[in-house]
Amino acid sequence: MYPKRLFLFAGYNKSGIIDDALVFYVRCLSKFGDIVLCMDSDTPASELKKVRKYCVHAIGARHAEYDFGSYKRAYIWATEHLKLSDYDFLYMVNDSVYGPLCDMTPYFDRMESMPCDAFGMAQKRHRTRAHIQSWFIGLRASVFCTEWFDDFMHAITKLVSKTQITIEYEHGLSHMITNNGLKWCGLYSVFNRDIYNGVSKAFHAGIPFIKKDAFIRHNGTLGGQILHVLNHSHPYARDAILSSTRTQYGEQYINWLLTHNPIKILTRNIKHITKKLFARGHK
Repeated sequence: MYPKRLFLFAGYNKSGIIDDALVFYVRCLSKFGDIVLCMDSDTPASELKKVRKYCVHAIGARHAEYDFGSYKRAYIWATEHLKLSDYDFLYMVNDSVYGPLCDMTPYFDRMESMPCDAFGMAQKRHRTRAHIQSWFIGLRASVFCTEWFDDFMHAITKLVSKTQITIEYEHGLSHMITNNGLKWCGLYSVFNRDIYNGVSKAFHAGIPFIKKDAFIRHNGTLGGQILHVLNHSHPYARDAILSSTRTQYGEQYINWLLTHNPIKILTRNIKHITKKLFARGHK
């Protein structure tokens, strides 16, 4: 018997588009379980049609509650139309990453064999605020079939800042699991902004995703790392990512960004550091 999984998938695109990278991600996940997709965007039916065959349900309307607002809406739909107790695992995943860059089968095997009630692709290390990163969370029934988890999901609402959302919901879920006498863990452990800035390091550690923000961080200094990872990823994943990023940022920018030229990378680093020092000097 294969584990039965339900994925609550949170997506966002400011133009309401379902791009190639999102289609690829949803299609890959559909091999492992049922998907309820909720876009925090006014997404027309013509766009949702691209993924409907991979989902049990797909909706798109702007709610401005970020990923946890989409998780909430997908969860409520699932509780009204599906029987959650039929599932072995409930996942909450979002499209703040590109991927998967390779087959996910061994990742699910490893995560679901860990001796904990909740787990994630990555856990953030911190002395007082360690938590599962919210872009890929897995839960056993000991969590998602409880009254306190149901209360948590229904209580998600619009908050004033993304920082407050991180504290209340991302940190809050991990802390709530602990406070209810359960255990959580992460397949990989990351510190500070490592998963954004250490693209190659994260990939070689085994993380099969690239954070989207890496494409626009640090004045393009991550371009060489991104190119290295793409060149060592599954061709279908690479093609979907390049198609989506060229649409979003323009072909000229992506061609500029992706380079192994050490002089170009050094120049970008110098400009980035100089800009940071200049900004600090004017505070």
